[in-house]
Amino acid sequence: MNGSTEASGSTPGTVTGPAGEGWSAWPAPAKLNLCLRIVGRRADGYHLLQSVFRLLEWGDTIHLRPRDDGRIVRHGPSAAGVAEADDLAVRAAHLLKKSAKCAQGVDICVEKRIPAGGGFGGGSSDAATVLVALDRIWDTRLGVDRLAALGLALGADVPVFVRGDNAWAEGVGERLTPMALPPAWYLLVDPGVHVPTADLFASAELTRDAAPATISDFVSGRPLGNAFEPVLRGREPAVDAVFAALSRVGRPHLTGTGSGCFVEFATREAAAAALAALPPGLRAWLAAGAVRSPLHVALEALNQPQGRRQEAQGTRF
Repeated sequence: MNGSTEASGSTPGTVTGPAGEGWSAWPAPAKLNLCLRIVGRRADGYHLLQSVFRLLEWGDTIHLRPRDDGRIVRHGPSAAGVAEADDLAVRAAHLLKKSAKCAQGVDICVEKRIPAGGGFGGGSSDAATVLVALDRIWDTRLGVDRLAALGLALGADVPVFVRGDNAWAEGVGERLTPMALPPAWYLLVDPGVHVPTADLFASAELTRDAAPATISDFVSGRPLGNAFEPVLRGREPAVDAVFAALSRVGRPHLTGTGSGCFVEFATREAAAAALAALPPGLRAWLAAGAVRSPLHVALEALNQPQGRRQEAQGTRF
């Protein structure tokens, strides 16, 4: 079904949050890779990347409730095929608890909107939000640099969500340079295909030695592409079909190493018109590009006097 959503909206398959007292709700925004290039390989086998991360005003919501018994408990289902112990949100809580030598515990419920395997960063963003929010709830005060370092141990995309800025990324994705990106709206489509990232990196068709680009190249409008687009389009007919549909309304792109596709528009009206023009049956929706992570906007609001009063009353967000 084609539909429209913003950060507070929902997409098919949404898991709702918990009821009851003591819970707080924290945004876990999705992201897009506006480009993704592989420019080499480290001696340890990790690929060297260049990418532009664009955060969105849409994503999951993490619900947290502190516990006095030290336990970390996940409520509701994890992603399909993921055991609770392997869930990134749960692992993030355990990692922060251990690193900060914290005796407190937490209940965690993830209100899912971001589809798994789409390249929209759902698991990484959930983990980052748990780190950032629990740093406040538990009063561990590690600060953004230490939290980003912990996040990198969980996944290469986690630090950009911890830091909360749109960014040019290099290395394995951890070397981040904040970027000011213009306002934009995005038409997003999830083809429903999940190809393991390791399989894509192992593909013989993957270009691993692209010429290094610069931020200036991106800003100038030079097409930098996504190294995984030809690989996924060649092996997954559903992805190629989505590209064909989107090419009728704009210039389609692939995000990350997932199957998610998008087209950028300057206005919501243009994006909505493109959404309406798509053939029926696609899992498609709209989202605005964020100037700054909704998580960090929420944190900054809490630091204002009114926000502190709401926090004391247990009415965050």
